[in-house]
Amino acid sequence: MKKFMLLAMMASILTSCTKQKVLVLYYSQTGTTQAVAEELQKQLDADIERIEAVNPYDGDFQATIDRCRVEMESGELPELNPIQANLADYDVIFIGYPIWFGTYAMPVATLVKENDFAGKTVVPFCTFGSGGGASWKNLKEALPKADIRQGYGVRQARIGAAPKELNRFLIENGYKKGNIAPLPDYGEQVPLTQEDSLVFDAACSNYQFPLGTPVTVGKRETEESTDYKFTAKSIGFDGQESTSTIFVTVNKEEGAKPEFTEVVRE
Repeated sequence: MKKFMLLAMMASILTSCTKQKVLVLYYSQTGTTQAVAEELQKQLDADIERIEAVNPYDGDFQATIDRCRVEMESGELPELNPIQANLADYDVIFIGYPIWFGTYAMPVATLVKENDFAGKTVVPFCTFGSGGGASWKNLKEALPKADIRQGYGVRQARIGAAPKELNRFLIENGYKKGNIAPLPDYGEQVPLTQEDSLVFDAACSNYQFPLGTPVTVGKRETEESTDYKFTAKSIGFDGQESTSTIFVTVNKEEGAKPEFTEVVRE
């Protein structure tokens, strides 16, 4: 009995010693990114801290866009209030932000310039209007000494889907224990049917910016939804044709409407 108890104690000590310490570090202007950060903190039982600019971006949408454009063009970064957490104490750091002009918000640009995150595992997460995956690449370029992992992103219009999606993301990537059924691959891209076009229009026609004309689609069936991967063509401001991939999901609950989840531009 004593031998069993000793082995159990040793196993407990080893588990506690190897458990990674996690910090959720985020910037949020409207509260949307904060909601994702707090859900991450809850699911991971992690420490959490908000990034604060000394001169807050507290204007309306247009005022924020105008200020951001000036800062990006001039190279002037916003000053941040000191971070209270000691980054050296953490193994894994989730960095969250809204997408501004296709990449992470300006306060995060200051954060990554002032901290190299050397040797840390960095997991980005973001909220966006259409897409945010390009910011993972930007983080890798800004933090070459860190291990930048695949990130999580969610449209602001779909923030209610974040808890379930985060659960899958964290389990799939080994940050959380649990069992989930793997998602199937999308089928090959084929020409659209009239029904496919109706799904695309229902999901995307009300978006504030044109997303192009879908030309092919691949599909997959899950337990909860039918998912679509559209390839769309559009003409950019430079007059050149461009291609994008647009993801749409339709929940299998009765009355569910198609939802545009993300666009990935080439």
